[in-house]
Formats: sequence, C-alpha cells, structure tokens
Amino acid sequence: MNSLDWLWTLAVPPLAWLGLRWFERANLYFPKRQMDSDPGLIGLGFEDLRLAAEDGTALHAWFVPLEADSPVILFCHGNGGNISFRLDKLLRLRQAGASVLLFDYRGYGRSAGRPSEQGTYQDAQAAYRWLTETRGLPARRIVIHGESLGGAVAMELAGRCPSAGLILESTFTSVIELGRQIFPFLPLNMMIRFRYDTLSKISRLDRPLLVMHSPEDDMIPYGMGQKLFA
Repeated sequence: MNSLDWLWTLAVPPLAWLGLRWFERANLYFPKRQMDSDPGLIGLGFEDLRLAAEDGTALHAWFVPLEADSPVILFCHGNGGNISFRLDKLLRLRQAGASVLLFDYRGYGRSAGRPSEQGTYQDAQAAYRWLTETRGLPARRIVIHGESLGGAVAMELAGRCPSAGLILESTFTSVIELGRQIFPFLPLNMMIRFRYDTLSKISRLDRPLLVMHSPEDDMIPYGMGQKLFA
C-alpha cells in the first residue's frame, strides 16, 4: 500500500466502504435465477445434476453426453445469466464432437448461495470432481473451457487439476486491470477483493492452450486476449 492509498482509506468512512463492496459485487456478477430453457428444447438428451461444492453449497448442472469416448468440455460460463442462456454454445460444442458439462456458479440459476471469487473456484472443482470421481472420466479426456469471467475460473481450475487442455474465450487479464480502464484514478488495489488474476497464473500452465478473442469485443478489450496469449 502506498501513502496515497493509505490516505484515501482514512478519508473514506465505513458506510462508504460498505457501499464500495456492494458496488464491486453488483458490477461483477449478473446472475439470473429464472431458467429460460434446457437442452431438451434443442433436441439434446441430458442429465440434470445436483452437485456439492467443498463448502457444502448445492449446485445445479447439466451433462450432455455424446459418444462414450468423446472429449468432454467442462464449460465455465460468463458473469451474466445462467447455463440456460448458453444453449447456442452448447449446440456448437456438441456439433464439434464433444460431450459437455455446464454448471451454474453459486447464486446463478438453481444453484444455492451467493457468488464470490473463491466460491466460483470451488464450484468449478465440484464439476470437475463429478466428471473424474462420479463419472470416472480420465483427465486426458477433459478440456476446460472458460468464457469471459469463466475464463478466469477455468484458469484457476487448470492450475489445480490435470486436463487435456484449456480454452480461454474473451477472457480478461484481471479484474484490477479491467477496472483501471474504466476508473483510472481510483486506488483499485485497495477497493477490489475479487481479483480473478488470470495473467499471473497463465505462465505456469503446462498443457495445450487455445485463446479466442474478437478484435470487435466491446466488453473485454482485445488487447487482454493478446496479452494472455503472449
């Protein structure tokens, strides 16, 4: 903490800090409880799952199988909606020849709880455990795929668990760096708890990586995708 950060914290009363904490969560997570559809509505058979995170939080997931020996995509979705908003992506992944496991973070869809950085990491691990322990799949068949915020979750999971590869789609380098592009004069290191620091973890990755990012992305800057790839 530098001296300016310290002075700034002294100037901010406790109620304002609480407001900043609420503002942070409200601008990072946009969950929807209502499920708009399910894979059956696009002609796909699926298993409706109930999982449990390490801290006991109850989670909801769908497993959409293909052939018995197909690769399996463990899909970590972005910060908005829930898994029922991702049926178009599910269909594309199935058409590409993969089985897919989609799960909702705590606070999203039918999953209990309230989202947080460590909570979303635990949720992804619960999905991975279901594939490897309950389903009995070897890690060499699992590809971890993260979209936007889910890319940061997928990066953390890839650092904890073996897999065949990692896909980062429209993923930011960190919440801090993303915030600085919007609020360049605020001491974000002091204000933000949920870091999702993908960039600091990616150099330790020891498996195949695919980075996908559109130059026309108006949410997550294209340069962040380039930085992650570099």
